[in-house]
Amino acid sequence: MRQWLVDPQLLCRQHLLGEHVEHHMFVGSISRGKSVEGFLRDGLLEPKTLRTRHSQLVNEMTRRGYNHKSPLTDIDISHLPDGKIDIDRNIEDLRNRCEECAKRIKQYESR
Repeated sequence: MRQWLVDPQLLCRQHLLGEHVEHHMFVGSISRGKSVEGFLRDGLLEPKTLRTRHSQLVNEMTRRGYNHKSPLTDIDISHLPDGKIDIDRNIEDLRNRCEECAKRIKQYESR
């Protein structure tokens, strides 16, 4: 299976929960007809993977013992172009900006 984004196990609590919230925000914006062009252009959104990625995040949240009570709303994404997320850039960004994520990434790489 293709890894859509950074492996959720590498994300600290803040980034795991933050990305989860972002998915709900993307769905809300798309359902209200708001533009997500900037997110697509900047490599931060792949509309066709929203549901799969949300499931990955929820699985990791559940694995860590967090409660999840916010299913993702069904939306029409057929009008949106494909997005392409740069996984390597995201990992480097997390490594440089978040000490906890950097620790998790280092542990993962040393396996």
